[in-house]
Amino acid sequence: QVQLVESGGGLVQAGGSLRLSCAASGSIVSINAMGWYRQAPGKQRELVADIRRGNNVNYADSVKGRFTISRDNIKNTVYLQMNSLKPEDTAVYYCNLKTGGLLPKDFWGQGTQVTVSS
Repeated sequence: QVQLVESGGGLVQAGGSLRLSCAASGSIVSINAMGWYRQAPGKQRELVADIRRGNNVNYADSVKGRFTISRDNIKNTVYLQMNSLKPEDTAVYYCNLKTGGLLPKDFWGQGTQVTVSS
């Protein structure tokens, strides 16, 4: 099994910054992707940013230029630096890890609340 522990959420004013961290532990043989999703009330969970095999980085259009994802491969930790936050960024942010191998699996963190006040 894989465990994902998130930290760094909170309340911030519009224009402010937050940094999320997610540390993965457990039986991790290979990683296809590691990143962040978010879910706002009444909306579907959506990809925010991830780093895929080969260090391919992907961002949602709504966060490009404001958010930066990075990963420490030794620590199996992924970070999301969020700058110029907007009220519409308010959501629960979930860390996600997709394993590789013959039986790929999805693992999720418990979620961390990010609230941006106007």
